[in-house]
Amino acid sequence: MILILRSKRQVNMAKEKLTAISPLDGRYADKTKELSGIFSEYGLIKYRVEIEIRWLQMLANNPEIIDLDKFDTNTNNQLNQIIDNFDVSDAESVKEIEKTTNHDVKAVEYFISRQFNDHKNINDFIHFGCTSEDINNLAYAMMLKEAREYILNPLMISLHKEIESLALKHRDTPMLSRTHGQTASPTTVGKEFANVLSRLNIINNELNEINIYGKFNGAVGNFNAHHVAYPECDWLEISSNFIKSLNLEPNLLTTQIEPHDWMAKYCHNLIRYNTVLLDMSRDIWGYISLGYFKQRLEKNEVGSSTMPHKINPIDFENAEGNLGLANSLFGHFAEKLPISRFQRDLTDSTVQRNLGVAIGYGVIAIKSLLKGINKLEIDEIVINKDIENRWEVLGEAIQTVMRRYGIPEPYEKLKTLTRGNEINKSILSDFIQSLDIPDHAKNELLNLTPSTYIGLASKLTNLSK
Repeated sequence: MILILRSKRQVNMAKEKLTAISPLDGRYADKTKELSGIFSEYGLIKYRVEIEIRWLQMLANNPEIIDLDKFDTNTNNQLNQIIDNFDVSDAESVKEIEKTTNHDVKAVEYFISRQFNDHKNINDFIHFGCTSEDINNLAYAMMLKEAREYILNPLMISLHKEIESLALKHRDTPMLSRTHGQTASPTTVGKEFANVLSRLNIINNELNEINIYGKFNGAVGNFNAHHVAYPECDWLEISSNFIKSLNLEPNLLTTQIEPHDWMAKYCHNLIRYNTVLLDMSRDIWGYISLGYFKQRLEKNEVGSSTMPHKINPIDFENAEGNLGLANSLFGHFAEKLPISRFQRDLTDSTVQRNLGVAIGYGVIAIKSLLKGINKLEIDEIVINKDIENRWEVLGEAIQTVMRRYGIPEPYEKLKTLTRGNEINKSILSDFIQSLDIPDHAKNELLNLTPSTYIGLASKLTNLSK
């Protein structure tokens, strides 16, 4: 019987994926499932319940709130269990209450109060002095803090490790560079990955330095109701301590809403991070097209519905598409959320519900990149063949040495020799032999090849560790 029930549940889940409007809950549900406990309606309600209960407990612990007795161990345990044991069925109970209240935060208040029907003293202080936004802004702050700590950082670290591994493994593998799409001075495969890694590390460090703020100061941010009810209380300190107890930073100067400036910074940071990934995805796509990188064969995969030979770079294309979606949403959040008419309007409410959507697209992209990078293989034969046939890239080295020794018009002479002409080792050797420079400098140039003209690329790659 249990097996039958489990099978039915699996069938229902499969149907839900097939009928979901958003690909986050449909096609990509397995890649975003860890976000559902944070950014779903259930997640939002769970955070609201926790905030309401922690506020109630803090009030009860304050001896200046003389009309609320300090909770005994049993009461605190009961309250803690509501938080610890909160599940989807509890969230469904809250939604059922909301059908009557037509107010989502008020439904949370009633959900908690119904569990203390014989404790009027307690019920009077649930949601005490609060406006809905006091609860909501802290809930979203906790969501984004948890997402940063438990979802984004681990994924970013995994991606950085894979990129670092490629950088160090191929730090000495020469590769022809391309600037403006044209042949340019050589680099190494590892150095190019090190460039990306350095950028990502900087942005990730900045992400973790962003302070996540919350406000808890009433209807228009002035503690009006708090002060009238208990004028003897230091509500600035009480509010600050409560916000800090949730591991958030207090913002005491606000209107009814926390102004979301930190949230804009958070979104802008992720836009920059995703933009670096977009840049890397397109470059890898290009190198696959050139044959520099190969993709390891997956036996049962199909590259094309009609061309069986193809192994398309779909992981990098998938990443590029999803990064674009994420950044479009993050850009809207960053521009919209810090703006509110007078002390409050509700345009931010519906927008914030999509924070998890933007993060979800970013998560899908990073997972696609991890998959794609793990299938990458460097084709050193193709890379070496390409670079060794490009003797013209040594024109930069030769004219720079000519400058050192005062040879007139070095750039112009190398331009005449190399630009638009087929250049080989013999032609360059003859040119070098004709130069009036010291023999040791002449010999160094004669021994130089395109694949050894990589400067400090290998040393620079080590800086990415």
